[in-house]
Amino acid sequence: MPRRARNTSIQEGPKISDATVKRLSKYYRTLQHAIVGEKTTISSDEIARLNGLTAAQVRKDLSFFGAFGRRGLGYNVVDLHRNISRILGLHRTWNVCLVGAGNIGTALIHFRQFQEQGFIFKLILDSDPAKTGQQIGELVVHDFSKAADLIHDEKIKIAVVAVPAPAAQKVVDQLVEAGIKAILNFAPVSIFVPQGVAVRNENMAIEIEALSYALTSKSARPRLSGSQMG
Repeated sequence: MPRRARNTSIQEGPKISDATVKRLSKYYRTLQHAIVGEKTTISSDEIARLNGLTAAQVRKDLSFFGAFGRRGLGYNVVDLHRNISRILGLHRTWNVCLVGAGNIGTALIHFRQFQEQGFIFKLILDSDPAKTGQQIGELVVHDFSKAADLIHDEKIKIAVVAVPAPAAQKVVDQLVEAGIKAILNFAPVSIFVPQGVAVRNENMAIEIEALSYALTSKSARPRLSGSQMG
């Protein structure tokens, strides 16, 4: 049997790092402020200065996705904002579910910027019978045991997880099985997902510990004595 010819018409683009994506989000917000300030053009130097970066880094990040500006003229603010919006998928809306109707979960439901950016909470799930049936904002808390059917009905692809650490991995496993493709995890533990599912672990304890280190290192960084040095 003759070998099937390999399809060479589709070429994969460069792999985009998480750091680049995070910087794009910063550029997006910088451009939002520029639009509010009625700026029409902006240079890579100015974007860099406002984000603590170099102009070369800004140009490199944007070059992964196309040519957006003109040398000597800078970028059209509205056009670049629109293009980054499409790159980040913010030109459409995403249905989101929250798992965990505790203090953090409740605060996230009321965080208006999610909705302003197109992330619409459609469902709240919790395994605590005392919380089932309660209303948070405009949504009623549903029993997590019904997650698969509810996630399917609401066409949800993104889940925000705000549950205690011991329950987080099991909850995530069930969400993935129900069809969730992206997870924002606020549980104070790293979670693991199969290939094809995106996850971001937001551990606030680690972040505040980093601030503690910053303050400590400024005041008196401990020095190792001779007996402690390897």
